[in-house]
Amino acid sequence: MTGVTVQLGLPEHLRPEAARLYWQAFGSKLGVVMGPDERALRFLTRVIRADQVIIACDDGGRLLGIAGFKTPRGSFAAGQAQDMTAIYGPFGAYWRRTLLGWLSDGVDNDHFLLDGLCVDASARSQGLGTTLMRAICAEARLRGYASVRLDVIDSNPRAVALYKRLGFSVTARQSIGPLRWVFGFAGAFTMVRPV
Repeated sequence: MTGVTVQLGLPEHLRPEAARLYWQAFGSKLGVVMGPDERALRFLTRVIRADQVIIACDDGGRLLGIAGFKTPRGSFAAGQAQDMTAIYGPFGAYWRRTLLGWLSDGVDNDHFLLDGLCVDASARSQGLGTTLMRAICAEARLRGYASVRLDVIDSNPRAVALYKRLGFSVTARQSIGPLRWVFGFAGAFTMVRPV
């Protein structure tokens, strides 16, 4: 994709825009738990880790896409208990953390773990997702990983097809059981690609 700069790290002034992009991509899945929108955006703006992301910007500096990742140093968009309490209050934080805790897993020491790939609606179908994924694979190699891992919900066949075209293979499927009624999907595929 021409006219796009890809870099490791998120400049501070782009933090609100990165939160918006993340919510644009994942709000439909997390909205019941993380909503309303205004609170979710405040939470994400507060917790996103500038050192756990690769970004893509146009020539004017507008954020077009992000590829967050999770390492032993932290996750792009997780936050801590006190962050959630500050936005949702003690009770709201408690039930949200409980539900989200059932979805998330720990750090994967064998694979470089993707923690959210998001492309702005205005920049989709132009190869930006592929560009960001190549950057993630390059970062994985720099850090000594032999492969990249991601999880994609089973109700998103378009994303599964994209990742397969990029060399990922499904290695497992996890069901979320009764939580499907809360999150709106039944499970997720784990996909891995050598780098």
